[in-house]
Amino acid sequence: MSEETKRVSRPWVAVAFLCLAVLIAAIDDGVLNLALPAISKEFHASTSELQWTINAYLLAFTTLLLPMGALGDHIGRKKMLQVGLCLFGLSSLAAALSTSMGMLIACRTFMGIGAAIVLPQTLSIIRATFTDPKQRVQAIGLWAGVYGLGYGVGPVVGGALLEYFDWYSVFLINIPVVIIALQGRFFISESRDEHAPRLDLASIVLAVCGLFSLVYGIIKAGETSWTEGSVIISLTVGIVILAVFVLWEIRTDHPMLPMKFFKNMSFTGADMAMVAASFSAGALLFFVSQYFQSVQGYSPLESAWRLLPGSVIIMLTSVVATRIARTIGFKLPVSIGIFIGGLGLFCLSLVTINTSYLAVLPGLTLIGIGFGLSFGPATDSVLGSVPENQAGIGSATDSTMQVLGTLLGIAVLGAIMNAIYLDRIESLTVIASLPDWAQESIQSSIQGAHIVAGQFPADVSQQIVDGSSRAFTSGMTLAMFIGAIVTTVASLIVLCILPTRIRPPQE
Repeated sequence: MSEETKRVSRPWVAVAFLCLAVLIAAIDDGVLNLALPAISKEFHASTSELQWTINAYLLAFTTLLLPMGALGDHIGRKKMLQVGLCLFGLSSLAAALSTSMGMLIACRTFMGIGAAIVLPQTLSIIRATFTDPKQRVQAIGLWAGVYGLGYGVGPVVGGALLEYFDWYSVFLINIPVVIIALQGRFFISESRDEHAPRLDLASIVLAVCGLFSLVYGIIKAGETSWTEGSVIISLTVGIVILAVFVLWEIRTDHPMLPMKFFKNMSFTGADMAMVAASFSAGALLFFVSQYFQSVQGYSPLESAWRLLPGSVIIMLTSVVATRIARTIGFKLPVSIGIFIGGLGLFCLSLVTINTSYLAVLPGLTLIGIGFGLSFGPATDSVLGSVPENQAGIGSATDSTMQVLGTLLGIAVLGAIMNAIYLDRIESLTVIASLPDWAQESIQSSIQGAHIVAGQFPADVSQQIVDGSSRAFTSGMTLAMFIGAIVTTVASLIVLCILPTRIRPPQE
């Protein structure tokens, strides 16, 4: 038996290594968030520098998914996977050895590039490995479950590491995982588009520039305001460039992302579902983690443990949901899953500053069920609706929509929360008597308010803490309620446009 045949004959071992590769990409941000205070202390970093340790990764990751998926189709998905893992591991090591914030941000950028190379290859390898739809759907369900689990495991892993080690441990932990994931080369067979036309440089440049500008605008909108001049310019430029990209893809003889894919509602409807499902999941991670820590006073690790059940539910539901979709069709599981996620947001819109964890848990559970129910089948629908030889660009589109949905959830609902927070803060009588520096800090965030509170007498401090906690909770609950409405509408749209069965690709 040849070595290549042995690799193909053990596909589930290959899937295990692919899931490990996905896991390290998924947990990365959750691990890093908890380390930011220690990094700030080590390098005397400004708030802007700390934000860029997150944003540099997100920008590189989201911007490069499409071209890296297309590149995998051309030069080989296994080869690209190995390159991405090596880059992710080496840049993680360099990040752990960083001697300045500039070096750390640069390393985070390369980690984002590595993750952008890895993620689309994992899905496209699964698509090429499993020709039997029943086996493929199980593999995709497992992949989706592990990906969802990674978001919950990240904060727990980060909290545990920081309990005993310094900040650089959150990067060093990636090294042994990457080394193990690289051993998948013995079980993964190479696949590519043997008849792929040459890569079109114009398509790559337009896609990268358009996505960079769009994602940058969304990120900045979440940090400042949707009406900020730089945000409007960035979003406008991004939309214009992406419009030019679409026109170019229609006209060129060798498009990177064939526009005919979008004529297939199994592709377009599932991509819309991915945005909607990620919208609610992004809101969950952004708001509830702050609610547990800043309002209810839990430590980062305690908060992470309270969020973990939702991630476990995502994993379990994803594995089952893909099988259900293959039995009864994709339309109902995906649309109902998004609707259930909306119900979870509605439940969370009812919390107060004193709500017990057991009362918060149903909302977390519903969002976990909803995301898991929709994520796996939507991914399967996207991959099943594109030709096998173009699975890389198909999986990259799926991942791009997922990240954009998460960022939109944080930015849109975050803007609503901030507006309500500021309105409630300005109505507090105790704030007016404080110095300007204290007012500015309190208005910046609930975390800033709690820091300032410790510098005033107990009676004033308690008023600041109580007032800012109520203001944050008011903003969060309204944002959750609006998010529930948006998600519900999205579920109805998906119900209307997503086919019950996957429509085969147009060759």
